[in-house]
Amino acid sequence: MPSEEQQAAITSSTSTFLSNILHSPVTVKLTHATEYRGVLSSIDGYMNVVLENASEIVDNNEVSTYSEVFLRGNNVLYISQD
Repeated sequence: MPSEEQQAAITSSTSTFLSNILHSPVTVKLTHATEYRGVLSSIDGYMNVVLENASEIVDNNEVSTYSEVFLRGNNVLYISQD
């Protein structure tokens, strides 16, 4: 289990990463294996995500596109910068 200092460093580096990728193309993978690719418009402390110009990807196939999509944080598995 990380110490309080280690946890603070992890939280700080995560916040810095998310701030740095704001307004950049990202991939967000959800817990049920669906992916969304788009421009990261906003993210909050609960990992709720808003993407602009997003594509919904299921089994490596684009199934839908959205001008804006809200992804609830409890469904987010990971966010990666494209």
